[in-house]
Amino acid sequence: MQRIEEILNQAFASPENRLGPDHPEPAFDAPLIGVSLAADPIWRRIKDHIGDFYWLPHEAFALAYPDAPLPATALRVISWILPQTGATRGDHRACKQLPSPRWSLARHYGEKFNEFARRALVAGLAKAGVRACAPALMPQWSRQASPDYGFASTWSERHAAFAAGLGCFGLSDGLITARGKAVRAGSVIAAISVPAAPRPYGDDHRAYCLFFATGKCLACAKRCPAGAISAQGHDKQACHNYIRGVTAPHVQNDQLGFPVNSCGLCQTGVPCEARIPKNAGTNRGPERKEGDS
Repeated sequence: MQRIEEILNQAFASPENRLGPDHPEPAFDAPLIGVSLAADPIWRRIKDHIGDFYWLPHEAFALAYPDAPLPATALRVISWILPQTGATRGDHRACKQLPSPRWSLARHYGEKFNEFARRALVAGLAKAGVRACAPALMPQWSRQASPDYGFASTWSERHAAFAAGLGCFGLSDGLITARGKAVRAGSVIAAISVPAAPRPYGDDHRAYCLFFATGKCLACAKRCPAGAISAQGHDKQACHNYIRGVTAPHVQNDQLGFPVNSCGLCQTGVPCEARIPKNAGTNRGPERKEGDS
């Protein structure tokens, strides 16, 4: 685990973790890192939940290493959470209909850094003689339609983080972590033997959401300019239409000069923006103050 943390922390200290070529400030604060067992039964439940097209960790690893597949018991899934900075959250919190320029920069250049972090961890482990792969970067990765949940993909970074004990899903489908919901996530599957911490919330994927804990909140629904969030959940199609039809063109025409699928208004200005809400369940895990690594 120490080697994993060293590789990722080196990546975060690199110039790649920036808001862009002309914006030297970091895109993200220090990461949260977790590990899950590829043989954990939670993975089968996730696959059954999403659809047959979803990869189990050993299935993704076999696609990356078809000549040398390994059983699930030999693999670990290393996940990380990338918290948005306080400056980015502050700018975005003031927005009502359209994303802030800083958020759009973090969405574009921050995700490029996330790709860099995935590759850096795979390469760093390879130097230590450990085979690894980043499912989200594999050519076989694709978007699919879940029979029950609409838009989905063959690998979900948020579900990997959930399996690793890093967070639970909110009403808007965002992942609520110890650093809140204004985050992005990444993961790598590795043939390595490191311990996995238990999930503090067990298998309760809604444990940290204030709405599911109290039946009240709905702050994320009030923040959504597309009306895509309600007590019934997240309307992915309405969300998709607003981003493709409104915010992406806005980013191209008025912010960055190229389209970015930037929105995330439901991730700020809400009780779970930067922490786990105080009344959202009992299995909260370790609390982290803003700025903690």
